[in-house]
Amino acid sequence: MMLIAIFLAALVQEKPDPRYPLKYPPALPDGKEFVTDQSPDFLKPPPNLRAGVEIAKTAPVVDFMFYPGQDHIGVPWSVWGDGCAAGDKYYSAIGDHRSPKGTAMVCEYDATTKKMRILVDLKKFFESSGAIPADMNYVPSKIHSRVDLGSDGWLYYSTHRGSPGTTTDKNGYKGDWILRTHPESAKTEIVATYPVDKHAIPMSVLDPERLIFYGGTASGKDAALKEIMFFALDVRSKKMLFTSADGPERCAILSSSTGRLYWDRRMYDPAKSHLLQESVAPRVRSATRETPQGIVYGTSDRTADIWAFDVKTETLSTLGPGAVGKQEYTTTIDADPTGRYLYYIPGAHGGAAGDGAPVVQFDVQTKKRKVIAFLHSYYLEKYGYTLDGTFGSAVDPKGEKLYVTWNGMRKGQPRFWESCALTVIHIPASER
Repeated sequence: MMLIAIFLAALVQEKPDPRYPLKYPPALPDGKEFVTDQSPDFLKPPPNLRAGVEIAKTAPVVDFMFYPGQDHIGVPWSVWGDGCAAGDKYYSAIGDHRSPKGTAMVCEYDATTKKMRILVDLKKFFESSGAIPADMNYVPSKIHSRVDLGSDGWLYYSTHRGSPGTTTDKNGYKGDWILRTHPESAKTEIVATYPVDKHAIPMSVLDPERLIFYGGTASGKDAALKEIMFFALDVRSKKMLFTSADGPERCAILSSSTGRLYWDRRMYDPAKSHLLQESVAPRVRSATRETPQGIVYGTSDRTADIWAFDVKTETLSTLGPGAVGKQEYTTTIDADPTGRYLYYIPGAHGGAAGDGAPVVQFDVQTKKRKVIAFLHSYYLEKYGYTLDGTFGSAVDPKGEKLYVTWNGMRKGQPRFWESCALTVIHIPASER
C-alpha cells in the first residue's frame, strides 16, 4: 500500500500554467549554486541616465544566485520586506504569494561559504505546529515586514496574506502572526497570534536592544476595524504595550538611541506608552537605521528624494533627488557604518531594469549620486535573468558588501516577475 501511495503521489502534478511555462526551481548553468563576476559592462549606463549622476570608476565583484525553495509556481515568487545583516550573514524572506494558502520562507546567506539555507518554511511550520485552526482556510504566503535580529539572537518578523480577497469570514480568517526564528538552531516560535483581530501585519520594525516589536496592520475584508492599526509588543514578556489607529502603513523611523518611533507626523515613546504624540516626521516609505551621527535617512511614497531626520533635535531636512533614471519608488535604503554613504535601488515595484538596474550610492556630505553598478544588461545577456526591483537589501557591518534580494524573471516567462535572486555586491574600497 505504501508503494502504491508513493507511486500515485508521483503522478499528481500541478496543472500547467501558461503564465509560467519554465521549470522550477530556477537554476544556474552547469548546476552551479552561485556565480561570481566582475565586468566593465557594470559601468555602462543606459541612455536615460539623469544629468549630474556620477558613475563609479571601478566595477564591483558581484556574487549571484537564485533563492532555494522555489520548487513550484508562485504568483509570483517575490520579496516584499526588508532584510538585515549581522557578521557575515544576511537574513531575508521571500514568498509565493498564493491565496488562500501559500508559503513564505526566511533564509540565511553566509558570505563566507557563499551558501544559502532556508531557516523556516512557514507552510511546513504551521502544518507541523497545528497553530492554524481547522476552520481557518488560510496560510500566510508573504513576509511583508522586516526581518530583524534582536539582541537575544532571534530573528523577528510578521506574516501577511497574498490576495486581499483571502481575508474573509468565509475563509475563517482570524488574523496573522508575529514569529521568531533562531538562526543557529533554525527553531521557530510563535510570539503572538492575531495581535490585531482580522488584520494582517505588512509593516514592522524591531527595537533590537529594548526588544519591542512595532507593527502596522492592514485590515481584513471582514474586520470590524478598518483603520491601519499601530501596536507595540514587548517580545520578552509578550505583553502588548500599546495599540492605536493611525499606524504606519509600510515603514517607520526608529531611533535606537532614544527608543522613539516616528512616522507620518506621529511619534511613539515607550517611556510614555499611553499616547501618540505629534512630530515633524515625514511619510516614511524607506528608512535607514540610526547612524553614529544620530540621523535616519529615507524616502517617502513614490519619490526617491532623500530626507534626513535628526532624532536628537527631531528636525527634518531634504538632501536632494535620489533618482538616477526614470524610476523613483524606493522601498529599502541602507547606511554604511560610518553614516556617510547610503545605498538603494529605485524602481522597487518594477521598472528598475529599464534604468539598468542601478545600484546607487548617495554621499550625504557632498549630496552626490553615484551608480556603482548597472546590473541589468549583464545578467540578462549572460544568465537570462532580469533584475527588476527590490524591497529588501542590507549593508554588511563593515560597509564592504551590499546584499540585494531581487524580484525578477527568467527569459521565456511572459508574466511580470516569477522568481527571486540574490546579488552580493562587493563595494570597491576606492569607491567608498
